[in-house]
Amino acid sequence: MSNDAKTKEKVRIAVFFGLCILLVAGIFMSIGSGTVSLSVSETWAALLGEADADTDRIVNLIRLPRTIITVLVGANLALAGCNLQGVLHNPLADPGIIGVSAGAGLFAMVIMLLFPEQSAMVPLAAFVGAMLSTGIVFFLAWEKGINPLRMILAGVAVATFFGGGMAALNVFYSDRIQGTVMWMAGGFQGRSWGHVEMLLPYSAIGIIGTILCARSLNALQLGDELAKSLGVRVMRMRTILIFLSALLAAVSVSVAGMLGFVGLIVPHIMRLLIGSDHEYLLPCAAIAGGAVVTLADTAARTLFSPLEIPVGIFMSFIGGPFFLYLLKRRMR
Repeated sequence: MSNDAKTKEKVRIAVFFGLCILLVAGIFMSIGSGTVSLSVSETWAALLGEADADTDRIVNLIRLPRTIITVLVGANLALAGCNLQGVLHNPLADPGIIGVSAGAGLFAMVIMLLFPEQSAMVPLAAFVGAMLSTGIVFFLAWEKGINPLRMILAGVAVATFFGGGMAALNVFYSDRIQGTVMWMAGGFQGRSWGHVEMLLPYSAIGIIGTILCARSLNALQLGDELAKSLGVRVMRMRTILIFLSALLAAVSVSVAGMLGFVGLIVPHIMRLLIGSDHEYLLPCAAIAGGAVVTLADTAARTLFSPLEIPVGIFMSFIGGPFFLYLLKRRMR
């Protein structure tokens, strides 16, 4: 192994362990921060079941499930962004480009505005809407397999269509729209163990499936012909990776609402730090995504306490300028 390769390997290992430390620190900050502040020792005691009843209730019933959800949602969206940027050969791609967010948003708004008494069904409705919009995009983009250009164009069209549906609901039910504002902005307020149970199995399938496809994703970066010569079934693998991206994004949107830019920002930062080898990029992006969303949610809860700001607003303030920077760079 050359000196350059050894140096790159050391950098990757250092970044990986640094991200793990950042994620653990973010988890303890998330659990310990709030109206009632807890020290690290108090948080640890509550996690071990050795704290008093009030602390145990705060940690294990309120803050711990919310923190688990932020970690999973961050990891899911970051991996979905990595997949789509690799498969579509588009560094500006993120889960919103395939219509996932718009489909989830429309179906969630239908429940919240037309059937407010069924509010517990909002995550399930959002998931169904996200997967339906993805299925429509698959159908429109299919041409003996998934065509990346057709996928992007179909995603824009479907997102516009569902976005029009959301705008129509806003007009027709303007007197009820206040109840949907927080969900549309993206956030984790009121999330519980029930949401964890819904999110965990789909996340496990998506995360494990994506990481197992890392080598195939590397091969796709070399071009279709060379990937075929390496034994990769290009169309099948592209379809699998896009489906996994849709699954990860759909279940995340169904729980967290319209949380944007995570799938755009995190993969780019990780790619700058450790390169484009997906065997390293995917695990690092998942950990970084979990850390970023967890820290952003902690800031959203505490910076303006007792007022809680939707974490989607924080991500928009960060992601918007970053997107413009990437766009300007591409134009050059």
